[in-house]
Amino acid sequence: MRKVIKQVVGIDVAQKELVVTLGKMQDDLVINLTAYNLFKNTSKGFEALIVWTKKLTDAQVDLRFVMESTGIYHEKFAYFLVEQGFNISIILPNKISSYMRTLDVKTVTDKTASQAIAQFGLERKLDNWSRPNPILKSLKQLTRERDQLVDERSVIKNQIHAEKSEAEPNSSSLIRMDKRIKMLNKQEIEIKKEINDLINSDAKLKEYIECATTIPGIGTLTAAIIFAETNGFELIRSKRQLTSFAGLDVKEKQSGTSVKGKPRISKKGNRHLRKAMHLAALTAIRRDENYKILFARLVAKHGIKMKSVTAVQRKLLELTYILYKNKTTYDKAYKVKEDNPIIELPSNEAVL
Repeated sequence: MRKVIKQVVGIDVAQKELVVTLGKMQDDLVINLTAYNLFKNTSKGFEALIVWTKKLTDAQVDLRFVMESTGIYHEKFAYFLVEQGFNISIILPNKISSYMRTLDVKTVTDKTASQAIAQFGLERKLDNWSRPNPILKSLKQLTRERDQLVDERSVIKNQIHAEKSEAEPNSSSLIRMDKRIKMLNKQEIEIKKEINDLINSDAKLKEYIECATTIPGIGTLTAAIIFAETNGFELIRSKRQLTSFAGLDVKEKQSGTSVKGKPRISKKGNRHLRKAMHLAALTAIRRDENYKILFARLVAKHGIKMKSVTAVQRKLLELTYILYKNKTTYDKAYKVKEDNPIIELPSNEAVL
């Protein structure tokens, strides 16, 4: 008689529901997706899912819950599972997307996504997820709040410009918009102070920020965004994985001589990281001779400025990870290869 050796609950998380597939692996390594169900993404839904799972699984066999890191909608359920003592793994979305392309899946739905997640969990040896550091969680909330505030301020400034450009501007409207700008400026100062207080309260975080800010274009805020959005690089194992997580990895479609698409960045990643790195890259190109030369060479090569800026973004992001792993600071004597995505460090620095 065949024996079940592994059990995985694959969950595709949406805003209002959890799409669940239960999969089992037998001792002959055959995988069976045995059950499927839908539950509400609420506390009652979590409890109902656990009751349903216990009825269909063997308590003596390892059980793991696997889901994607989909924005914020998975967080409450993930916290619930950890509090209940279950094994849980949270996978980067690009990993599941890449895995699904290897399967014979013709239609992509929530159900097929949960099935792919369950099968992925059965085939791979996954790390246990733990609750993020409260300081990093607060840091992410603050940096995102500031980002929203800056966007709102830009909208108001554009409205002020439009109002002043009219033949007969409304003075009371301009006064109210000016007050809103001042209020947003005050709130931004408060947020920046809270961010600095958080950084100074954690020695590890402070050490990373100090290392990262030695890189041209990387300021305290950008370094804080990188560390907060990656949860201290917890799920990151390589530079390639980091660029993929940020959506700065290159996708290209080519087949024979007839099909050759233009290489583009995937953008299937963390948009907050991409936005932060874009501003950092522009600053590095202006202020650092190495990146200025790199940018000029890339533009001369293919004539596309934005593509060249993206290459600098990727190199800067990779460098922050290298410095973190090596616990070292940026050396201005390093050389950058314009054709190679790997950054060359001095001979005394190890490259991961």
